[in-house]
Amino acid sequence: MIFFDVTKTGGAGHRSGLTRVSARLAAGLGTAATPVRWDSWNRRMGPGDWFFTSELFSEAERPGLGDFLRASGGRTAAVFHDAIPLKLPHLTWPQSVARHPGYLKLLASFDRVWAVSAASRDELTGFWRWQGVSRTPVVEVLALGADFDGTPRVVRVGAAGPEGKRPPQLLCVGILEPRKNQQLLVEVCADLWTEGLEFELHLVGRVNPHFGRPIAARIKTLQGKFPGLRYHGAAADAAVAAGYAAARASVLPTLAEGCGLPLLESLWRGVPCVGSDLPALRENAAGGGCLTVAPGDRDAWQQALRRILTDDALAARLAAEAGARTLPTWAQAAETVAAGLR
Repeated sequence: MIFFDVTKTGGAGHRSGLTRVSARLAAGLGTAATPVRWDSWNRRMGPGDWFFTSELFSEAERPGLGDFLRASGGRTAAVFHDAIPLKLPHLTWPQSVARHPGYLKLLASFDRVWAVSAASRDELTGFWRWQGVSRTPVVEVLALGADFDGTPRVVRVGAAGPEGKRPPQLLCVGILEPRKNQQLLVEVCADLWTEGLEFELHLVGRVNPHFGRPIAARIKTLQGKFPGLRYHGAAADAAVAAGYAAARASVLPTLAEGCGLPLLESLWRGVPCVGSDLPALRENAAGGGCLTVAPGDRDAWQQALRRILTDDALAARLAAEAGARTLPTWAQAAETVAAGLR
């Protein structure tokens, strides 16, 4: 039996990357997985049972976790996402920064670990070496699904979606916070609007209550000057899908990622992605359909967005590359997990 940990994600009120991973893997495993919550599960496991988690955790949040990992009676497996709280502590919730070193150490006690990218795997194993952790599991890479809402894949013909008489649209999906770097994006777009370029930028995502308010305030100020700037807040999957359908390209100016699901999900919709040139994003951008840009480089981002907005041949080529790629699905991800837990 697979005991599937939903302690946090089972009751989450918003669809973050973590909750999407948990929900889609649980759906793919189906009846093979039994959802459990740490504070209500009796933690009885037989030799053939697995405890599987894709969540973040600590001994303080889950008393007895360390002892459980050492003597559970069954076997344990986890999905590792990233080491961002250690790399960018000034841009991360203090609670996450405090939890993360212990979380990474606890992962060494699991029997199996999957990382969401090769870059993420290297961060985890590098941390273990740095900490002198001698006994660790093999860390494999789990390709996350591009089919974010389970709808069929879109193959686009031409440079853009069905925009009608509207100007070209860019779509940025992600929580408003410094790490996602929407601040740079809106300033770059303001420069392009000032040049006279006509387009729309649509931002979708909730505001990080700890770091995101200054970005939301800046967006509100710029909206008074540039009508092409649209902020939609949090949105359901159907609304996000509609945004992709109308977009000429998606944009992902992030400073750090473990995987970068919005890039994969954009490609699934046949929409080219302009994303930061980061190791994790580069893994998924290399197959085509993407432009990669130096993270934080304002001039480079101006040039890249100007190109994608004005060069129909480039946009059409990238859309064709996106449609021709083989992309991972959540069903395949769940099959990988299921095979590893046999």
